[in-house]
Amino acid sequence: MRTTIPNSESDNAPGAPGGLAGSRVASDALADVLDRQTAVGSLWRTEGERIRCVACGHRCLIAEGRRGICKVRFNREGRLRVPFGYVAGAQCDPVEKKPFFHVYPGTDALTFGMMGCDFHCSYCQNWITSQALRDASSLAQVQSVTPEQLVRSGLRLNARLVVSSYNEPLITTEWAVAVFQQAKEAGLPCAFVSNGNATPEALDLLRPWIVAYKIDLKCFNDQRYRGLGGTLEHVTQGIRMVHERGLWLEVVTLVVPGFNDSEAELREMARFLVSVSPDIPWHVTAFHPDFRMTEPTNTTAMQLVRAAEIGAEEGLRFVYAGNAPGRVGAWENTYCPKCREKLVDRLGYLIRGYHITSAGACPKCGTRIPGLWPADGAEGVASARRRRIRRREEIT
Repeated sequence: MRTTIPNSESDNAPGAPGGLAGSRVASDALADVLDRQTAVGSLWRTEGERIRCVACGHRCLIAEGRRGICKVRFNREGRLRVPFGYVAGAQCDPVEKKPFFHVYPGTDALTFGMMGCDFHCSYCQNWITSQALRDASSLAQVQSVTPEQLVRSGLRLNARLVVSSYNEPLITTEWAVAVFQQAKEAGLPCAFVSNGNATPEALDLLRPWIVAYKIDLKCFNDQRYRGLGGTLEHVTQGIRMVHERGLWLEVVTLVVPGFNDSEAELREMARFLVSVSPDIPWHVTAFHPDFRMTEPTNTTAMQLVRAAEIGAEEGLRFVYAGNAPGRVGAWENTYCPKCREKLVDRLGYLIRGYHITSAGACPKCGTRIPGLWPADGAEGVASARRRRIRRREEIT
């Protein structure tokens, strides 16, 4: 019988929860299950008698028999064991839900996730999977699966993309790459939905296999970022590194009343994104109380609209307000940044109108619209809509 690796923190990670007391709430039974679903990873190197994990910005230095901050990568016999061969969640849903608004609109994405995270956000909406081995209530069902099985499911469900999400995919990069390799061979492009606490090593491993990357920019205050388990600098570096590698990048900010919703902070976020590229789509989305952050009120549609206006005022060309279908006016749609022609008409995840040409341009003025668009233009979007309707009819 295998011995479960003790739950303990690695050395010198900013914003980590305090010591062994917090880790003792983890379920030993879940730890044993997860430890069995591992393989030797590739994102690490030996430093003396310890291992340096380079999957995320914490760069944990892990002693024998210890875990990293994420709790799911650990040192056994001088090698780094990493999550592999399972999912804690997998479903086919709209690509707009990720959210990606400039990636094959109207299509569906086979989305899969595992357990664990390198952050511990108090308002996490995926905490059932992300806080594994850190919170005793994080007990999602684990299902063994192969990359081939996942990809076959995606093809059967008419998915256009394969996406790693739900928990923090950086800490399960090796597994994601194994899935993405099969997906790419089957003709399915792949994407990452991440907190952005990335390293060059992880991004370089991912780069051949993905086309798009979504990052959460949670606030623009380093002290508050440390309270979530990371640092502002690592995330802003992650955004720059993703953009520099030529991956299509979209950024999301969950607007939390009293936490990150001041006009000054929203302007700082927008200005930073403009400094990377004014073409980065910025999604400002609505908060609802969840996990341990239950005191703030729900974000109102008016607050979302004001946040979106700030992004546009600071020079971002594509700003979207989400999680409030039909209540944020034009901020659900995509417009040509030059002539203001409406190019994609949305209501929530529904594409009601699509007018970008097959060459990815505005039909009125010819301005190229940055993103990943269907080569068959409006007909491709219409076909995707029909496939989605058929799939829902089959399910029901």
